[in-house]
Amino acid sequence: MKSTIPDTGVPITPPAGNGGDREENRQEASLHGEILLRLRDHVVEGNIPDGGRVPERQLCEMFGISRTPLREALKVLAAEGLIELLPNRGARVRQLSQRDLEELFDVMAGLESLAGRLACEAITDEEITAVEQLHYEMYGHYLHRDMHGYFQANQRIHESIVAAARNETLKTAYANFAGRIRRVRYSANFARKRQRWAEAMREHEAILDALRRRAGSELSDILFQHLRNKRKAAIEHLTEPHEDGPSAP
Repeated sequence: MKSTIPDTGVPITPPAGNGGDREENRQEASLHGEILLRLRDHVVEGNIPDGGRVPERQLCEMFGISRTPLREALKVLAAEGLIELLPNRGARVRQLSQRDLEELFDVMAGLESLAGRLACEAITDEEITAVEQLHYEMYGHYLHRDMHGYFQANQRIHESIVAAARNETLKTAYANFAGRIRRVRYSANFARKRQRWAEAMREHEAILDALRRRAGSELSDILFQHLRNKRKAAIEHLTEPHEDGPSAP
């Protein structure tokens, strides 16, 4: 798969300045966030095989950083469920079994179904407009076969619906499970001879339509089936021989 990380390392360093501790902390937080985003994308997009060891030295060279900030980012990904930290032996990408996928996707289907129903009761016109903008952005990425951009916009749509539910307990549970299946949710778009990507786009058209009408029961059902379809595609992708990289839907 195409990586968003450059082949040659360009040091990621905060700009020099004469600011105080607050400015330094802000720059440090920005640096940490940039490393975390790049590392998460690298893992999610399948650049390290399932169960594979995380090549810390290689990643440090790619990012142009030392191991300390890299390991801090790895701790966050471990908390999200994307990787496993091995005592005194580095880290490896978490490998999920078929049973793991079935259970995780069913829980996610239930959470998103509930989120859709609650969101239709509380979402504002401004929030619906924001979701519409994300949808059209996602559609543009789909037309250009840009899986990275498509997936980022896709996740923001789902997160926006969860946020509109106005339920912090639901939001916390969703974030916990979403991290654990983010990688396989990305790769599931390649299943069934690349047909899943097109199917997912059509399902998102239905999601947006129901949200606009604030049809809570309908949106709940659509989201549940959307995750069930994603589960089926993820399991197919897990068991089928496949090529690297996105292709035309």
